Amino acid sequence: MKRRLWFLPESPDVVEQLCIQARVSVECLDALVSWAQGDPDAAEHLRAAEHQAGDTKLALWRMLRVAFSTPIDPEDLYALSFRLDLVLSAAHNLVRESEVLGLQAADEPSAAMATLARDGVACLRDAFGLMTADRDRATQLADGARHTARDVEHAYRDAMRRVLDQDDLRQIWKESERYNRFVELADRVVQVSDRVWYAVVKED
Repeated sequence: MKRRLWFLPESPDVVEQLCIQARVSVECLDALVSWAQGDPDAAEHLRAAEHQAGDTKLALWRMLRVAFSTPIDPEDLYALSFRLDLVLSAAHNLVRESEVLGLQAADEPSAAMATLARDGVACLRDAFGLMTADRDRATQLADGARHTARDVEHAYRDAMRRVLDQDDLRQIWKESERYNRFVELADRVVQVSDRVWYAVVKED
């Protein structure tokens, strides 16, 4: 009599993998804060953290392909991971463009906006871990990410008033470009926040 082999469907912890991606993403934004505060080595730390976050993202996507069931809709997990990756791409591009433009890293408005963006991503990290256990708290944290991202816009307007007081048009353009990249970064944080809400509402 042949032995019958039974295989249980795979159930990888996809939510925990998303949380790992978010934790590495916070490390990437920590490096952005250090860069904006003048740390000469922070740009390399940012690039390394972005690469590591990319690896965790791909690991999550592979898990989603084989998972039999997930506590959150796979489409939402994919979208959250993808949008979070865009946040890091925006941070990377901001630093790279500043280097191309010859702008010094240390800059008080940039440090303030980088800190706000980092705090927003930290809220998202905490929200991800609670989307199945405490949906109300998860959405509150998503709102916190949105609020800190919107505070970047206030800091941007203050920074631009200072920039426009200068006489050097070339420098005005350079600094404006950098500050615009911070607004783009904040917008991408908001997009992740919105998807947290969408994913949670679908499960109610």
